[in-house]
Amino acid sequence: MKLELSRRGRVLLALALVVSSASLTTGCGGDGGGGSGGAVGATTGTISGTATKGPVSGATMTAYAISNGVKGGQLGSAMTSSNGNFTITMGAYSGPVMLQLHGGSFTDEATGKHVNMLDADDMTCVIPFVTVTAGSMMNGIQVTPLTSMAHAWAQHMNGGMTATNIGDANARVGAAYVGPGADILMTHPIDPAVAGSANGASVESKNYGMVLGAMSQEALGLGMATSSSGMSTAMTNDASDGIMDGMMMGAPIGMNGMGGMMGGGNMMATAGTSQLATAMSTFVANPMNVSGVTTVAEMQTLMNQLNQLATSGGHL
Repeated sequence: MKLELSRRGRVLLALALVVSSASLTTGCGGDGGGGSGGAVGATTGTISGTATKGPVSGATMTAYAISNGVKGGQLGSAMTSSNGNFTITMGAYSGPVMLQLHGGSFTDEATGKHVNMLDADDMTCVIPFVTVTAGSMMNGIQVTPLTSMAHAWAQHMNGGMTATNIGDANARVGAAYVGPGADILMTHPIDPAVAGSANGASVESKNYGMVLGAMSQEALGLGMATSSSGMSTAMTNDASDGIMDGMMMGAPIGMNGMGGMMGGGNMMATAGTSQLATAMSTFVANPMNVSGVTTVAEMQTLMNQLNQLATSGGHL
């Protein structure tokens, strides 16, 4: 059974994207680095947000234009702060944008250890449409393992990273891993390592943060002692064809060396579905989880959804 968004959820997502774009005011530009709108002059605007795999500090976040469905020229870059925040200054531009994070370090949710993002484990997100003009600001963009999964899928869809494909991939990954109508680009996940972070948080923020914690818990169970960032990469590879089945375009996903995975081997077919649900149940009781989520019952709806995804054959 394929997980579908409600009609109302699709409408709300579309409105959210319009509002995000509408927050960018008019002006004339600098070197936009390519894309559908191009660049004029030397004026600038900004895109800002947060990188979360646990907050990722000291990483390079780079913005790229997307032209004809593929990654284009660089638009700007910035370093992430200690809490994962970034602000990228860009010249005038109009069109889809890809953000890519490389390097940095984070506090692993399941172990509490401060570890490095491995070189092969970049995180990304794709934004369907951005208009950057003089003094414009787009705030609150999230770059996470879930946005990386959506990006991987969008770039392998027919036509590549078009605005339609980007919106569809973001929406369907959000529906599967956070909840129907969830906006993985603009919803800030809770940090389970911060005491009481779930108290008063929206269901979407809570689910978002806890599913990222579950990924780290699953990595711990697999023996990824070096860095759990390898689990994010495995999930991203799995999502690239829109089917969470431990395969990438019909080929097994090898996990040898991913974060020091014990024994190597291939990704299990249900690693991104029912096994993730089991890891979430374990993570709730993990002493590193001080979010305020204390019972499995609080996460049961999302866990049931992940199990349903497994039953459906992993089709997002």
